[in-house]
Amino acid sequence: MNKGPIGIFDSGIGGTSIWREIHKLLPNESTIYLADSKNAPYGEKSQEQILALSIKNVDYLIGKGCKLIVIACNTATTNAIEELRAKYDLPIIGIEPAIKTAALNSKTKKVGVLATKGTLSSRLFHSTSESHANGIRILEQKGTGLVELIENGELTSLKTKTLLERYLAPMLQEGIDQLVLGCTHYPYLIPLLTNILPNHVKIIDSGEGVARQTKKVLENYNLCTPLTSKAKFQFYSNKDVEVLESFVKPTGVAYEIRFLDF
Repeated sequence: MNKGPIGIFDSGIGGTSIWREIHKLLPNESTIYLADSKNAPYGEKSQEQILALSIKNVDYLIGKGCKLIVIACNTATTNAIEELRAKYDLPIIGIEPAIKTAALNSKTKKVGVLATKGTLSSRLFHSTSESHANGIRILEQKGTGLVELIENGELTSLKTKTLLERYLAPMLQEGIDQLVLGCTHYPYLIPLLTNILPNHVKIIDSGEGVARQTKKVLENYNLCTPLTSKAKFQFYSNKDVEVLESFVKPTGVAYEIRFLDF
């Protein structure tokens, strides 16, 4: 047993979509969430920059006593997880676009992937796509500008809607019936996506899968928090604390949230 918190980081507030799923499945586990919003989006940075930022984030979370790290960022996972696992001796869980699920469920054999440039250009993404895309056509679309809009809280603005419609149009013309969200920010656009997409197109994100994997790893390493412990939820942002709080407050949990000069 281990009362230490689960550490979660993302290039901003998007990973709170992963935090929600983890908290839903593991409400007794304390968490520390680090939003590196000052450096968002990671998807436009080089692999070397992404790795350096990821190491900085993990070092901070380990310094806070975290027993397990969740990389709640597709770009950081696909560009840095192998190096992070080699560097640290605690469990590290990543997130990848759920291409396998989409490929298995597609009837048209055409799957759309909306992700950042950093994710789509990574070696891990391409190897995952190739291993699951037998007979499936994968249509990739860079979501340039979406992370910045979400970081500004523009979840339903006309600008966001217009940008989404432009990105989705080519994939819809090709006949996709599955849309994979390849960035943890994007689940916050699901209400908007639902209004834009035809009913037969299914939206897929990886949040539940990451939560299940986190539970499995905690059990395998005997790291589960005793049921008698009271969970604490801490959130840190190095940019706009108010924006981060707007994504956490609706969950109804008792939390601490602070600005971090980081």
